[in-house]
Amino acid sequence: MNTPNPVVQLKIERRSNHPWIFQKMVEKPDPRPKPGSVVDIYDRDGTFAGRGFYNGHSRIALRVLTEDPDEPVDAAFFERKIGQAVRLRRDVLKLDAVTDAYRLIHSEGDGLSGLVVDRFADTLVVEYFSAGMFKQRDLIRRCLLDHFPDSQIYAFAEEHVQKQESFDCATPPTPRPTVIVEHGVRFHAAPGTKHKTGFFVDQRDNRHQLAQFCEGKRVLDLCCNSGGFAIYAKTIGGAGEVVGVDLDEEILEVAEQNARLNKAKIRFVQADIFHWLRDVASGRAEQFDVVVLDPAKMTRDREQVIPALKKYLDMNKLALGAVKPGGIFLTCSCTGLVSEEQFLDMLRRAAFYANRTVQVLKVAGAGMDHPFMAHVGESRYLKAVFCRVE
Repeated sequence: MNTPNPVVQLKIERRSNHPWIFQKMVEKPDPRPKPGSVVDIYDRDGTFAGRGFYNGHSRIALRVLTEDPDEPVDAAFFERKIGQAVRLRRDVLKLDAVTDAYRLIHSEGDGLSGLVVDRFADTLVVEYFSAGMFKQRDLIRRCLLDHFPDSQIYAFAEEHVQKQESFDCATPPTPRPTVIVEHGVRFHAAPGTKHKTGFFVDQRDNRHQLAQFCEGKRVLDLCCNSGGFAIYAKTIGGAGEVVGVDLDEEILEVAEQNARLNKAKIRFVQADIFHWLRDVASGRAEQFDVVVLDPAKMTRDREQVIPALKKYLDMNKLALGAVKPGGIFLTCSCTGLVSEEQFLDMLRRAAFYANRTVQVLKVAGAGMDHPFMAHVGESRYLKAVFCRVE
């Protein structure tokens, strides 16, 4: 017979179906369940409000996994949810026909708050964002291996997450690097490095879209990371000349390897884009037909959104100066706290200060392997704005 779950009561009447319930809305349970325990949640009026993970140490005290009182959060629950996520990618989106690298589980977007899994060929990279998911790690591993039996699994959690969520995830040995394929383009994926889960699968569709503008053109990839946009521009797009700029020497070595892997001639430059663009914009070099700007996340802190927008404004203003009249500009933000509306307003101001006219062709986001629930906008973090610049 199953032991009943501990009960946690809310200070409020639950009128939302968002899976996060913050500490200030929750009565302190006595005794307090351990971080990551599965609990039953009741609102102020004693109405069942859901079942999910409790963490008294975290700002997000409760992560609701089900609102069905008859649905236990047990092994069958995780088997079902992970199976649904896998079927979406394989049977509905048919991603295996295009690539062997994609987001397999997208946290709230797949009803598994606090868990992200990326597939890189025969390596599955598991990232924990909550003590609850970390506690279920053996079960999650078993479920994943049911679907991908020959895979190696690399599981980790960032230090700041471990601190916030109060769990200890030892750093595992770095897995062997692997080569993944996207639309026939090959890349080294390097899980265990400091660059996210190993490769930015979220930009796959945007890389492919950008390549359509590149035939015979001069292309500039700013904050190029491991060279994704630059290599697509050359291999699929048939660009005449491609330059990639990034400050990180280590990631540029990976970019060079990726270029060689695809026999793509690309000039990579290690530089601060602000200094480099001032040289370009001051007329020391020609402008480019196609410019991509895809910087790293600017902030995780709500208090730092305005400074982040100021930084976006400065870099976009300079980048616009490097675009030839009539050229294409793709500008991106992966800072989830910056909304699409704020990002587009920043772009409007950057165009004004750069004295350029920006015609927005398309506002895109992450690929369909990064779904978000209509009631959980937080999962929708990537903004990718395709523009024509005069």
